[in-house]
Amino acid sequence: MASNTLLEHLRSLTSVACDTLDVKVAEHLGPFTDCTSNQAIAFHELSKVDGNGKSVYEDVIKKSLTGAHWMFPKQADATVEELAVELMMVQLSLGFAPHTTGYLHVQTNPKWSYSTDKTVKNAKRILAHFRHIAPDFDIKRVCIKIPATWEGLQACRELEMHGIATLATTMFCMEQAVLAAQVGCTYIAPYVNELRVHFDPSYHDSDKGLTFCFQAQHYFETQGCKTKVLAASLTSIEEVMQLAGVHHITISPPLLAELAATTADGWKDRDVLGRELNHASEAIPLDESAWRMAFTRSKAGKNEGKIIQAINIFADMQDQLENMARKFQARA
Repeated sequence: MASNTLLEHLRSLTSVACDTLDVKVAEHLGPFTDCTSNQAIAFHELSKVDGNGKSVYEDVIKKSLTGAHWMFPKQADATVEELAVELMMVQLSLGFAPHTTGYLHVQTNPKWSYSTDKTVKNAKRILAHFRHIAPDFDIKRVCIKIPATWEGLQACRELEMHGIATLATTMFCMEQAVLAAQVGCTYIAPYVNELRVHFDPSYHDSDKGLTFCFQAQHYFETQGCKTKVLAASLTSIEEVMQLAGVHHITISPPLLAELAATTADGWKDRDVLGRELNHASEAIPLDESAWRMAFTRSKAGKNEGKIIQAINIFADMQDQLENMARKFQARA
């Protein structure tokens, strides 16, 4: 990596995480603070094949299926395929342990986004997978990603009370951010762009969350909250650099490569977006009924629509991962 790159400059202003499960990215461009992932990232990585059309991760998938069958009789809340998917994601995440200084983030099953109980059980099971696969790994380095629904945020509260780090993901507005701070989340992940932009090349998000990232950060800092911002879902290095100065940014491999190949000349004297904001105190209701209504009415329903869209996409990716597990079982 050349000296005086935009990636180096960004690292002087913000903690940089990698948004991938391709460990080669971390080997080449790391180390990073954290490694973030989700069902879409896992499916993309696990779908890779070599020149002969053979799965690059056949051993990981087969090992996960073996573990899932062994665990299944002891599990009342998951199918073999669901267990296999969890084990695959944990195995891939562990590859980043030598290349990160902070957390490995694993996302719970998006199909439980509206169940506090099932999300908590899912999160604890993911931690158990880490202990089973890598007994010497420091479990305190695991952060559980949970969609920022009311139920998901209540799950975050329970997990944090037991010393388990959580990240409230698919975050689009202050209604979610304030509640995430109130329940004690370690991180929030504001989505700068709707998740759809990564699956529909013709779609452009005209309501980006750049300003929201700094509004949330300002709120956390002025209220003395432990919660940190980890900005996500970025589509260009221009967006990344506008966010220089937020606590953390997680960046996809293509953008990391572009940042590493771009000199910092001409960028260093630019003001980051947050310096120009007029931060206002946020009065957000925290009881369930009032919060749900405030979230529903946020931007006339647009923000609630964004999380519904994201949960749908992640649930589709969960289905595809489970189908992948079934296909490998059928070959055995």
